[in-house]
Amino acid sequence: MANAPDEEVKNEAEEATAASEAEEASEKPESADDAKPAAKKPARRTRAKTSRAKKEPAKAAEAEATEAEEPEAEKKPAAKRSSSRRSAARKPAAAAEKAVPKVSTNGASQNGAGAVPRLLDSYRTEVHPVLMREFGYDNRMRAPELTKVVVNIGLGEALTSSNALSAALGDLSIITGQKARENKARKSIAAFKLREGQTIGASVTLRGNRMWDFFDRLVNIALPRVRDFRGVPRHSFDGRGNYTLGLSDQAVFPEIDYNQIDRLRGLQIILVTSARTDEEGRRLLELLGVPFVRLDDPRLVGA
Repeated sequence: MANAPDEEVKNEAEEATAASEAEEASEKPESADDAKPAAKKPARRTRAKTSRAKKEPAKAAEAEATEAEEPEAEKKPAAKRSSSRRSAARKPAAAAEKAVPKVSTNGASQNGAGAVPRLLDSYRTEVHPVLMREFGYDNRMRAPELTKVVVNIGLGEALTSSNALSAALGDLSIITGQKARENKARKSIAAFKLREGQTIGASVTLRGNRMWDFFDRLVNIALPRVRDFRGVPRHSFDGRGNYTLGLSDQAVFPEIDYNQIDRLRGLQIILVTSARTDEEGRRLLELLGVPFVRLDDPRLVGA
């Protein structure tokens, strides 16, 4: 019986110690692992606040930029109108420039691919119907026409003179308006001191509009400038309707400056046609304006 109070005292002491430990446990701070998330939360909030603070000035700057661009966009139509007015003012001047035909130094027209030479238009409208009627062609393609013109200069002096070739090439290019090519010897001839491959001449082959322009200048400008000109020979055909004409010098062409040439050189001009006979070729050239000698002139009998 005496031990019962002692046991009750022990039980009360144990309950008191347990209560005190529970209070101490409740008053202790949380562990480091538990404290980390709590410490991170304020940091996240501060970062979000700083990012929002940064975005707001950027948005404000963009809004100001758009407001500044709107007046410029409103001014653009006015600039377009002024440029359209300028282009409209320039159109009449450009049309006037196109209307004026441009002629190069060699007489070739520069109006483009659509420009038709004067003699070509005359052949289509006047000469071709006459040939069809006189020779009785059943097909309009049988009527003869001018196919090409070959201009040639012989240069035997080029074997001894180095400047003769360049001068002849320059004269041909000025006269025809086309770059000339060199003609080389095909075989060696000892009597003429000629070796195979040496340059002995220069030539130009003209076709198309350039051919018609050159032929027009030859007939209407160059031949009348020949001294004591009474017409070209009528017998210089090769039997197939092709005509060969010789000129004593290149100065008859107005493109050549007499003070700038080194010497006078003769020219050979070959008019190649699609005629089958000499009579057809002669009639074609007569209708195109080639001044043949007159048959009733007694001084030119046999020409």
